[in-house]
Amino acid sequence: MIPVARIRQGIRRAPILILALAVLVVIAAGAFHAPAFAQEESRGWSLRDLLFPRRSERVEPPVEIEKARPKPKKKAKPRPPAEPETPIVEKTNDARVVLVVGDFMAGGLAEGLDTAFADNPAVRIVARSNGSSGFVRDDFYNWPAEIKSVIETERPSAVIVMLGSNDRQQMKVGDVREQPRSENWTKEYESRTDAFGKAIQDAKVPFLWVGMPAFRVSKMNSDMLAFNDIFRSAAEKHGGEFVDVWDGFVDENGAFVISGPDINGQPVRLRSDDGINVTKAGKRKLAFYTEKPLAKILGLAAPGSITTVSAPAGAPVEAPKPAAAPVIVDRTAPMLLGDPSLDGGSELLGAAQPARADPNLPGEKLIIEGKAPAASPGRADDFSWPPKTQPAAAAAAQPDTTTGINR
Repeated sequence: MIPVARIRQGIRRAPILILALAVLVVIAAGAFHAPAFAQEESRGWSLRDLLFPRRSERVEPPVEIEKARPKPKKKAKPRPPAEPETPIVEKTNDARVVLVVGDFMAGGLAEGLDTAFADNPAVRIVARSNGSSGFVRDDFYNWPAEIKSVIETERPSAVIVMLGSNDRQQMKVGDVREQPRSENWTKEYESRTDAFGKAIQDAKVPFLWVGMPAFRVSKMNSDMLAFNDIFRSAAEKHGGEFVDVWDGFVDENGAFVISGPDINGQPVRLRSDDGINVTKAGKRKLAFYTEKPLAKILGLAAPGSITTVSAPAGAPVEAPKPAAAPVIVDRTAPMLLGDPSLDGGSELLGAAQPARADPNLPGEKLIIEGKAPAASPGRADDFSWPPKTQPAAAAAAQPDTTTGINR
């Protein structure tokens, strides 16, 4: 049996044990919730830690000392060479007006013509285009009815027309809406273009009718070709001139091109991404096709020339340059290798006997008679026998070369 005193002593120590157990529980709970690196420091080292280190043991560089890597620089695209600025010349008060009418394509043509004649004070380009107009929607804008008042307002010296790019749509003929390029549609379209050409003719103003260029959509191209035939017929019927620009916007196979040669033959972008509108270079190329016939109408000596044949009063007149003298090219006549005159003579060999020298000369005797002159005595070619004796005076003068031998 356990003594009573020991039992009492154990009862007195019970609160102390309970307090110690509580402290241990608190310490254990704190250790359980401690960070991972603190737990790792408390445990011992093993071979596994050397071969397979835990993620927490890997040393990571501090974020603040990491150097930001420079981003690779993008190579700058080469810029196209800047176009030379066209000098703008102030137009004279009596400058001739060139009126450009039509749709949005006519507006681009007017910009190209304005650039072409920017340095000519005697020509002013006036654009009276309506971007969404055409011959089909006469309820929106009626060109055959409006062109007369436009000409009376601007009083141009020439009119340039470019219409048709908006006309691929239904047309109301009477009370019926006809499909594009149907039989009734085509008849009505020809009637409206004819009325437009007649209105310009009645105004007694010379005009150019510029055809439509190629477009990206193949169906649209076939319609534009048909429209160009109608425009050509209307222009020629009423005294105008049709300007065909089709070949300037297609390749050698007749296919639509976005890029092509400009007026200087350099490859440039002529059309925008939609395959319909034209770029600045394309507008200048449209104007290039009209410069020559327009210069003819205005009486310009050459495209871009300031002086005109019938220049207005007070305009500067340049003296004509003297005609250059014709260049005379002196060519050598062909030479025949069998020509007898090449060797300095006009006759063949043996045709005439040359004058002979004295026949008594030793050379002549040898050529004609075959007689050689007699050899001098004692010379190497003297083969006479017995040898001829030399004169006594000549023998005495020669030294005796055989004395030593005879002795």
